[in-house]
Amino acid sequence: MTKESILLVEDEVKILRLLEIELEYEGYQLGKATNGVDALEAYLSRQWDLILLDVMLPGMSGIELLRRIRLKDSFIPVILLTAKDSIEDKVSGLDLGANDYITKPFRMEELLARIRAVLRIKQVATSIVVEDEWLYAGDLKVNEKTREVIRQESDIDLTPKEYDLLLYLLKNKRQVLDRDQILEAVWGYDYDGETKIVDVYIRYLRKKVDANYDQTLIHTVRGVGYVLRDAT
Repeated sequence: MTKESILLVEDEVKILRLLEIELEYEGYQLGKATNGVDALEAYLSRQWDLILLDVMLPGMSGIELLRRIRLKDSFIPVILLTAKDSIEDKVSGLDLGANDYITKPFRMEELLARIRAVLRIKQVATSIVVEDEWLYAGDLKVNEKTREVIRQESDIDLTPKEYDLLLYLLKNKRQVLDRDQILEAVWGYDYDGETKIVDVYIRYLRKKVDANYDQTLIHTVRGVGYVLRDAT
């Protein structure tokens, strides 16, 4: 049986390597990042079961990364790795939705126990959620848990970024969103000012979601941005 996937975010090479060895030995599937920007990209690239997140990171702090993750996902478990006396970071992290924290230096047995505990809680919470929970816009439906996208009973295959864009539009259905809002929510600060990428991905998305159907869901609001509306 394949174990859960964990994204390791740690800039200290020795600690990262130690975590990698121990967690691979326990059978977990792993991803790695050594700075906040790469970690955000890794988080967006696939679904993870847990994130092990160092607070002190180059590029983007662990606290800021956690804030951005929680804007998109309220459920993925996050365990913070904190310095011994970083009380403010611990409080900030818990306030932003971290599930747990462990202080460096730590005993590997304790960390493994905390990982198992957090994953058990996640499994229980997931089992309580109704499986058939969909977001709708006309004849389009998206399941945020399974990442299924279906229109008129036909599956639509989206890239991770196309999916993130569609989900953001769908969660803000009937709200006109300007390009800067979309850029910040879907791509983050690393793409600051590059609003043309929004237009490019809207075009990609329309080819898959709208092009083969009579009714259009994704609309352009000239001079402002885009809106997803129910077909009428």
